[in-house]
Amino acid sequence: MTPTSSNPADRGHDGKANAGLTIKQQRELKRKEKLAEYQKQLAKRRRGRLVWWVVGSTAAVVIIGLVVASVVFAPSPPKEYEAGSEGATIAGVETFSNTAQHVAGVVEYEQSPPAGGPHNAVWLNCGVYNQPVPNENAVHSMEHGAVWVTYNPDEIAGAELATLNGYLPSTYVILSPFEGLDAPIVLSNWNNQLKVDSADDPRISQFLEEYWRSQNAPEPGAACTGALDAPGKQ
Repeated sequence: MTPTSSNPADRGHDGKANAGLTIKQQRELKRKEKLAEYQKQLAKRRRGRLVWWVVGSTAAVVIIGLVVASVVFAPSPPKEYEAGSEGATIAGVETFSNTAQHVAGVVEYEQSPPAGGPHNAVWLNCGVYNQPVPNENAVHSMEHGAVWVTYNPDEIAGAELATLNGYLPSTYVILSPFEGLDAPIVLSNWNNQLKVDSADDPRISQFLEEYWRSQNAPEPGAACTGALDAPGKQ
């Protein structure tokens, strides 16, 4: 009877596979098995690092994209103008001689949109409106030095409306649609008015620079907040 080897190396993994190999061959086999296992683990770690590199790179690209988008698409800060008037001459500006009285009810104005005249005792809070606002309250705001920027919603919308909005200062201005305008955009200050065909017209900023918070209004510097919010205020 042939004796069974008590050396585990003679039996290999299943106790029989390496029984016919010499000790040297068994050691070489084990070395190759360990090398194969090491290479397997090394490949696994490399795949793991690659996955994390891809995930990290993708996340970095997304973050950079969000940062760029936040800069590109962030709303522009309000424009700044100097209060008061310097007497500048702006081509196309019409001037009027309206008087200021507080009245009740609807007023028939000589200009459309109004550029001054009798008005409601409550002023309109300055800001951006997406609906037409009451003439009588908006005129009261102009009495305090505000500029009323009106536009025909059938002609000015989307990117052009955004461009128009970009001219506006943070206070003492009203932007609202106005039905029946005879020009796409009309800017009005007390007794002064300018009609333009496009939001790209450079005279828009010139008008705001000249007439925003003009000292020639009946009550310059009076409040443009704390009164009436008309429907559609944004």
